[in-house]
Amino acid sequence: MEILIRTNAASVATAAADIISDYAGRGATLGLATGSTPVAMYKELITRYQRGELSFSQCQAFLLDEYIGLPRGHEQSYFATIRREFTHHVDIDDARVYSPDGTAENPDEAGAAYDEAIAAAGGIDIQVLGVGTDGHIGFNEPGSSLSSGTRMKTLHASTISDNARFFDSTSAVPVHVLTQGLGTISRAGHLMLLATGSNKAEAVAALAEGPLSAICPASILQLHPHATVIVDEAAAEQLRHADYYRFTEANKPSWQGH
Repeated sequence: MEILIRTNAASVATAAADIISDYAGRGATLGLATGSTPVAMYKELITRYQRGELSFSQCQAFLLDEYIGLPRGHEQSYFATIRREFTHHVDIDDARVYSPDGTAENPDEAGAAYDEAIAAAGGIDIQVLGVGTDGHIGFNEPGSSLSSGTRMKTLHASTISDNARFFDSTSAVPVHVLTQGLGTISRAGHLMLLATGSNKAEAVAALAEGPLSAICPASILQLHPHATVIVDEAAAEQLRHADYYRFTEANKPSWQGH
């Protein structure tokens, strides 16, 4: 696991956009996350596209998750959100931006079909991740199986509370979701997790330096052969080995790449 510590949220977004830009140039299959943390990265990528510096025309993308019961046209569906925040502003083919079917009659079958679609596409080259204050990634709440596939999950009360800001009330937040499982996420070629703010510091320390545990689903990154964690100073404040991570980056061989 490579841990990159940046001064602030803006520099986290820039570092993440540098990595995604490299993959876009190769026509990669992207794993996209919604939520607040990646938005600044998406804005930076849109700006670079508008300046003519990169293209997503050869890319395809898969989303991490979707609410169960929300039609795709609902403004808070992740199908609609990723288009509003990112993909409608660049040249990726909208038909090549996929998400789990939260309106499917049988969520288990929809989850299995989504994993099959990812495999048929050749797998995800780089998966963007955020992390919840309780250590969840995607909607894999604490206690999730470390080898799980895409399936239905019941949201934790804290996650519902966190997401209520996007809805008219807490009661309007769907309780169930379809989410890529930890096993699905782990099959991506490169995992890139972003975290900013002191409220994420405990989760960042747990995922990077704590035990591998289903109680901290993001700790699954410890098993991955190519995982990059990009955090600001505030999110890094509980890392015991922060000085070593800075030293490692400063002495990284030029041939090693992202």
